[in-house]
Amino acid sequence: MNKTILIGNLSKDPELATTNGGVSVCRFTLAVQRRFQNADGERDADFINIVVWRGQAENCHKFLKKGSKCAVVGRIQISSYEAQDGTKRYVTEVVADEVEFVGSKPRDDEGGNSSFVREPHQTAQKQVAELEPIDDDSLPF
Repeated sequence: MNKTILIGNLSKDPELATTNGGVSVCRFTLAVQRRFQNADGERDADFINIVVWRGQAENCHKFLKKGSKCAVVGRIQISSYEAQDGTKRYVTEVVADEVEFVGSKPRDDEGGNSSFVREPHQTAQKQVAELEPIDDDSLPF
């Protein structure tokens, strides 16, 4: 069985490409923190290459950016190629079957930049303050 589940943050913006056959492929690196602290009291991270195909690749490119948190379910794939100097190189990556966007949904600010909603409680308070009072006698029950 070859199944991997990862949750982490993108270390850079995802890159979208199209194969010669017209299939979309998106690549990004997921920084996944290790469970235990190192000797300095900090948690190290592993940087894992992720590959996503087809429509899900397009969604990842559209909705994820550097720093976005996501969960990936997929399989580990190891491939090799011969470098220009004649040495054999190995590439390890996770081919994603599922990508779940974790965290807050991005929104557009007045400046056109996308940022994450960090204070949903304040937004809800503002919406409640904008409600108009209702007279109990006008309710149908």
